[in-house]
Amino acid sequence: MLKVENLVAGYGKVQVLHEVSLEVPEGTLVTLIGSNGAGKTTTLRALSGMIAPQSGTIRMDGADIAGLPTHDIARRGMAHSPEGRRVFATLPVADNILLGAFTRATGGRAKGDIAADMDRMYGLFPRLAERRAQLAGTLSGGEQQMLAMARALMLSPKVLLLDEPSMGLAPRLVEEVFSIIARLKQERVTMLLVEQFALAALDVADYGYVLENGRVSASGSAASLKDDPAVRAAYLGQH
Repeated sequence: MLKVENLVAGYGKVQVLHEVSLEVPEGTLVTLIGSNGAGKTTTLRALSGMIAPQSGTIRMDGADIAGLPTHDIARRGMAHSPEGRRVFATLPVADNILLGAFTRATGGRAKGDIAADMDRMYGLFPRLAERRAQLAGTLSGGEQQMLAMARALMLSPKVLLLDEPSMGLAPRLVEEVFSIIARLKQERVTMLLVEQFALAALDVADYGYVLENGRVSASGSAASLKDDPAVRAAYLGQH
């Protein structure tokens, strides 16, 4: 579904990613782990068009989307739940979720049953159902994270990018967010997950990549990475 080859990207003259290659097969959950500053968020930004790659290919469903504008990439079916949530604070929860279906409502993607998908989001995120008329800016951090995920899912995406969904959340809410990710995995939503809690990410993922200084240093099944002594020592706090 998503295949990235030799991706080079950065900010201005600062090159962050050095020929990164990875693959996310349809219906799988792949995680990208690494220390702060390794280039994980930059990778997702390059994939979704928030920054333009300097070179390399990004193929989604066989088509090269590298360098396309963000709205065009979204139209083709990539949804990005960004680091820091970025909800529309002055709009109600319901309107924030509905905005995720903008390209469907305006003809950019197959419309489908938007109302039914709204109901599905409320079933997946019951807290949002209780707060659907509440302004998004008044939600807790955990609720805003759920809102960002629901908004991304309303695109009915081919690929869902999740950037640090547990950032800043209390442990109980981290568990709740990961239980939702596990449910999406059961529904075979194709996902690329960037996550600071490497063990939680590997527990839920099918496959993983380790990013170090903008380069892939290791990859394999999630189970094999959890058993890798170097990965355990560097990212799982285990020796």
